[in-house]
Amino acid sequence: MKFRLISKTFLLSAAVAAGAGCSDFLDTSLDQNETGESIETTLGTLWKFGNAFYTPIASGYTTLDSNLFAAATDEAQQTKVQCNASYFNKGVINANLNPISNLYTDCYEGIRAANFFLDYTANGKGEYMVGMNRDTINDRPNYERDLASLHWYQAEAHIARAYYYAELIKQYGGVPIVESQYAANKFIPRSSYDQVVEYIVKEIDDHKGKLAVDWASFSERNGRFTLGAALAIKARVLLYAASPLHNPDNDVEKWKKAAAAAYDIISNPDLNYSLDSDYGAYFQGNRSLSSPETIYVVRREQSNAMESNNYPIATPGGASGVTPTQNLVEAYEWVGDPVAGDPYANRDPRLAASVVTNGSTWNGHVIDQSPGGRHDMSAPNASKTGYYLKKFLTDNLDLTQGAKVQHNWVSYRYAEVLLNYAEAMNEAYGPDQAPGDYALTALDALQLVRDRASLQLPIVTAATRDEFREAVKHERRIELAFEDHRYWDLLRWKDAMEVLNKPVRGVKVTKTGEGKWSYTQTEVATRTFLERIICLSPVPRLKIRIILSNRTPVISSGMQKNNEL
Repeated sequence: MKFRLISKTFLLSAAVAAGAGCSDFLDTSLDQNETGESIETTLGTLWKFGNAFYTPIASGYTTLDSNLFAAATDEAQQTKVQCNASYFNKGVINANLNPISNLYTDCYEGIRAANFFLDYTANGKGEYMVGMNRDTINDRPNYERDLASLHWYQAEAHIARAYYYAELIKQYGGVPIVESQYAANKFIPRSSYDQVVEYIVKEIDDHKGKLAVDWASFSERNGRFTLGAALAIKARVLLYAASPLHNPDNDVEKWKKAAAAAYDIISNPDLNYSLDSDYGAYFQGNRSLSSPETIYVVRREQSNAMESNNYPIATPGGASGVTPTQNLVEAYEWVGDPVAGDPYANRDPRLAASVVTNGSTWNGHVIDQSPGGRHDMSAPNASKTGYYLKKFLTDNLDLTQGAKVQHNWVSYRYAEVLLNYAEAMNEAYGPDQAPGDYALTALDALQLVRDRASLQLPIVTAATRDEFREAVKHERRIELAFEDHRYWDLLRWKDAMEVLNKPVRGVKVTKTGEGKWSYTQTEVATRTFLERIICLSPVPRLKIRIILSNRTPVISSGMQKNNEL
C-alpha cells in the first residue's frame, strides 16, 4: 500500500527595516507549489521520516568559521584575519550580512520535517502503517515495540518544534509559528516573543509524558529527545524570558516560573541527573554519552576537525583557530596564593582543563611562546593572545596520519540546569531563601557546581541579590566557557554593551630562564557592539526557501537507521 503525499514549499520572506535589528517585522508566506510524491508505507520509511526532523540540529563545533562561536565574544579571538567572526566583532551584522543566518533556514526546515511527520502519522495512519508491516498476532512483541517507537517519535516531533523555536527566538525574538505542512496560501504573521515562549512551553507540557525518560537501554538512540531534554529546553527558555532583555519590568513571576522549570529537573527522581566527577574528561570522546551529567547531546561521527582547526600552529596540521583571551583567563579565580612568575598556578582547575597556557604541557611538549620558542607568537598564524584552546580537544592526536576521535556536542547538561535554577531562584526569592517545597536555595545550587569532585572550590558567601547575581554570572562564564552560552547570556543580561565593546587582551611572553617566563598584557583587538542593531539578530532580508518537497528525509548523524526496538 502507498499513501499519496502532497508536499508544500515554504517561502519565508522578511520585510525588514534597515538597521532595526530589535524590531524587525517578519511575515511568512506558504506557497502552494504542489508536487506529488509516492511514499511507501514501510517501517524503514516511517523511521526515516521520524529521524528527518533531527537532521537540521547542528553542533556548536562549527557555528562560526567552521569553529566555535566563542570568537564572537570576549572568550576568544579567531586567529584568521579574514573570518566571519570579524563581522560580529566590528558590529556590522545586519539583515543582509549575518554569518549565522543559516540557523533561520535550518530551524524552519526542522519544523517543517516535524510537521510533516505529525501529519504523515496522524489520525491512526502511523498505527495503520505499523500494522501493515507486522503480524499483529504471531509477532505481537515486535508489533508492540514498533508502536511504542512510533509514539515516541510523535512526542519527539513536538519537542523538536519546541527546540527549533527556542533556537529561533534566542537569536531573532518573535518569529512566525508554523504548525502544519498543509496550509492555505497566506501570510503567517510574526508572533511576539512571549507568544512563542508560550507555544514552546505548551508543546513541552502537553507531550512530556509521552517521551522516553532516557535511552539507557537503547544507547544507539542517544541524540534523540527525552523527558529530561524537553524539560531542559523549557527551563532555558523560561530563564531567557525572565531575563532583563525580555523582562524589562522585572516581573518576579517570570523568575518563579523559570526556577520551577529548572527544579522540575532537579527534583524528578526518575531523571536522577548528577555532575560528572571529572570536568575536563567529561568533554572528551564518548564520555558524555554515558555520563549522568548529560541531558541532551548531538552525536557526531569521528573526525579531527576540532584538532586541526585549533591545535597550535607549531603542531603538524594545526591552524591555531579559536584562541582564548586574557579577558577570560584572568576571570578564573585564585584557589590558593599566587605564585611569583606563574600567573596560572593555584587557579580554578577549570582553567587547566579549558585553556592551554604558556609553560603547560600539550601534545607531548612544553608550550613556549617566547621569541625563538617552538610556539613563537611572531610566527604566521600563531596565537595572538598567548593561549590556545584545550576544552573539547584530544591531546596528541596525529593529524599527519589522519587520526580521528569522537566529538559529541553537549547541548544541555545538568550543570547548566543548576546554574539556571540558581539565577532564577536568586531573582525570585534571594540567594538563601526557598519556598517550603524546594529543597535547594540559589546558594545551594551554585555550590553544587563548585563542589564537583575535580574542582572543590571555595564556598560562595554572597549575602544579597546583587552580590549573588555577580557570582552566578561569574560561574556561568567559567563553567560554560566555549559552550555557546556567553554571547546569549550577555545579550539577555543586557551586559553586551559594556562587555563586548572592551578590547580583547592577550599576553606577550618573554623567556627569563629555563622553564621561566614573564608576561606582559597586550591589546589584541578592539571590538564594537551596537545594541540598537544587534540586541537581537536581524532576520534575513532575502526570501528564504525551505525545500523539503521531492526529497527523501535524511537520517542525521548518529541517528539509528533501524528503529525497531
